[in-house]
Parts: sequence; structure tokens; C-alpha cells
Amino acid sequence: MAKKIRTAVFGLGRLGYWHAINVTKNRNAELVTVCDVSLETAERIARELEAQSYTNNPEDVFQDETIEAVIIATPTSTHFELLKRASETGKAIFVEKPLTIDLSDAREIQEIIHTNNTICQVGFMRRFDPAYAEAKRRIAAGDIGNPIYFRGISRDPQAPHESFVEHSGGIFIDVSIHDFDIARYLMNSEVTSVSAHGNVLKYPFVKKYDDVDQALSYIEFASGAAGDIEASRNAYYGYDIRAEVIGTEGSIFIGNLREHDIQILTKAGNTHDILPDFPVRFKDAYTIELEEFYKVVLEKGTPQITVDDGVKALEISYAARQSYQRAQKVKLEMLQSLV
Repeated sequence: MAKKIRTAVFGLGRLGYWHAINVTKNRNAELVTVCDVSLETAERIARELEAQSYTNNPEDVFQDETIEAVIIATPTSTHFELLKRASETGKAIFVEKPLTIDLSDAREIQEIIHTNNTICQVGFMRRFDPAYAEAKRRIAAGDIGNPIYFRGISRDPQAPHESFVEHSGGIFIDVSIHDFDIARYLMNSEVTSVSAHGNVLKYPFVKKYDDVDQALSYIEFASGAAGDIEASRNAYYGYDIRAEVIGTEGSIFIGNLREHDIQILTKAGNTHDILPDFPVRFKDAYTIELEEFYKVVLEKGTPQITVDDGVKALEISYAARQSYQRAQKVKLEMLQSLV
């Protein structure tokens, strides 16, 4: 019988629950424990998914030497301590983005992960989405020549609850970070500077947290390429995630709004259904990223998305936030002095 990686899942909100389900479906994994601040929630999901145990105390997991891997899908403000303890106790880690809220904490975790030689994969699921993966393959093959411009769109149907926004780090860290990571990946070059702008168009409460609901970041790469990234909380029509890479010999367009590849023609016009949320849009990506994680754990390899990638994406997000707040371009090399 093939070895299965004994796993605990921290955080049983929508995304943590989704990850827990995917663990139960993975042939290389075994869901041992679920952990949530709500013991009632942990008990309910443990029964539903037939986990062996449940708890509201993370130390129960860290002290269990039979648990080999943890999935961290708790609020980002809790990531630092969970990452630190997981690394100290020898667990392989899958952690949702962003790595931490505070950049100095992320850099400290980076050092801890490297010192302990911990396997740590960061949950930038777009890299595993079949469309983005195929775009990466085509760009690397030279199908569009040299990539010279990236355009990313991340639009949510509405703003999350105020309690989430308060601790999210803001739209650049919560939303644009996905685009910053995929831009580095597709363009195969590091971001060197960011000029970011934003405004509050629909949700006045975000002003209390020096945040915006509509943002635009102009980025420059070490290769000489450039790009722009839109982040929005105002796409009432649905969940809208798209990207384009312009090359010297062509362009690649990634993503569309359709949940199903159908069109309906009536006297009222031409319609199609629209993607409602991120679990639907990235269902395959969430499955594939965990398959990759468990493969790496079994082979004691290196994840495709490392703690270093998590820090890089957070650095760009911080630079974007600083740029917006200061109304000036921020160079990544100067970020240390601005944090």
C-alpha cells in the first residue's frame, strides 16, 4: 500500500474547507486532524470528512509527531506563529497567500524555513491553473517572441466583510498579490518598480483602513518589460480574472468570464453564464496544487512556489501600497527603508 502523508488542516472557512475536501480526494494524503477556532465547526467538518480528530488548539497538531504535513488556511494575521511552529516541529507546510501580513515577519519566516530545511509551498494557485500553465509553456517555447508587456485583471463581485478588510493588509496585498506573482512567473523577470493608484468608488468603509476598492498598479521588470494590474471589488456581474502577455511576435490571452462554454440565443439577445466565485474558476488549480505539494513531500523535493516566491510577491505588494500612500513610484531595491 502506497504511503499517505498524514495531514492536518488549520482554518475551516470556505477555502480551508475546500482544501480539506481535496486532501480527502488525494491518493497520497490522509486527513488526520482539522483545527479551527470554532470547536463546533471543527467537530462538524471532522465528522463530515471522516477525519480522525478535531481541535481548536494548534499545539495539539504540532505535538503530534505522526502528523507530517499541515495546510494553513487561517486568517493571514495568524500565519506567522503557525508557520514558525510548523517549521520548528518538522511539518511540511502548504500555506495560503499571503505568507504573512507584515513583511518583516515574512522575511523572518523565510530564514526559519531555510534554516530548518522545511518544505513550504505557498498557495498561488493560478500557476497551476491549466490556462495559465499552458500560457507559461507557450511563452517559454517562444510562441509570442520576447514577452514585453503584462496585463492582469482581478475583479471581485463585491467587497468582503469589514472584519476581513480590517486585517487583510488592503487590496494590494489581498488581491493584487496574485497578479504580482503570476506576472513574475509568466514574464520570467523580477519586478523592479511599482507606481500604484487607487480610489474608493463603492465601499466607503474601506477608507477607515487606508484602503481602496479600485486599484491600478504599473510595474516595470528587470528585463525592460512593463505591465499594469487592475484590482477591483466592484465587478457586480461576477468573478473576473484575466491576463494578457504581449510579446514581440504575438500575444496570449488567458481566462474569460464563462462558467460553461455555452451561449444562449433568444429574442432578448445573446447571453452566457458568468463565473460566480473563485472556487468555481480555479477548481482544477486547487486540486492540482495539492497534488504537486504531496508529490514534493513524498519525494522530499522543492515546491514550484517556495517561501522565497511568497516573500517576493509580498514585497511587490508592499511597494504598491507604499506607492499609493505616497503618490510616488517605489523601487523594490528601496523597499527596505520604506517598511
